[in-house]
Amino acid sequence: MKIKCIIIDDEELAARVIKNHLKEFPNIELIGSFLTPMEALSTIENNKIDVIFLDINMPKMSGLEFVRTLVTMPLIVITTAYREYAVESFDLNVLDYLVKPIPLGRFVKAIDKINRKMGIKNEREQEQLLSRKEPFIFLRVDKKLIKFKLNDILYVESLKDYIKVYTLLGDFLVHKSMTSLMEELPQSNFIRIHRSFSIAINKVNSVEGNSVEIANRRIPIGRNYIQDTKQRIFNNKEHIG
Repeated sequence: MKIKCIIIDDEELAARVIKNHLKEFPNIELIGSFLTPMEALSTIENNKIDVIFLDINMPKMSGLEFVRTLVTMPLIVITTAYREYAVESFDLNVLDYLVKPIPLGRFVKAIDKINRKMGIKNEREQEQLLSRKEPFIFLRVDKKLIKFKLNDILYVESLKDYIKVYTLLGDFLVHKSMTSLMEELPQSNFIRIHRSFSIAINKVNSVEGNSVEIANRRIPIGRNYIQDTKQRIFNNKEHIG
């Protein structure tokens, strides 16, 4: 069974991320991508659209205004850079609410919701997809969304309103909170070891006193994090090195 979807988003880069994610799901067919709701009307009226990936802030008509105009509503997955519309969106019975930049892992969960709603159960297939595909996230650096492979990330430092992401390819300043980033990273390998630092366990070269060494850099372990940090590192010996 093919699930037919469209994208409505005036930010072409964000739409491209969704298109790339959709390529990983053979049962999802992308019918079209549109910059505004008005451009999409004809396609919605002339096709049986199952899912709309819908941005909120768009010129002339917002995504939520558009949802209110729909007589027969497909499944709606909100894709937005703003968290503050979540309550209003779910009041309109949207299926899911994705905050940009959208990591593949979070997108898989949205697809799982779609499949469940459409009566398709393929969780094992999706788990296999994640296990064989090199995982990554998109982070906004300056005005660009940059793809970061998780295996390239060494550690992250919190700098007030920003975080600094240290990778094998260089250091990047990202406008995001540490807490928000940690929600996107797999807990199996990423751990917070200090109020200002989170690390990739598999990049730890050594542990000495109240610090760890990653890529010849010494990173402190906060007093309240010592026990959990050392336990996680020493109990995951297969990750070290």
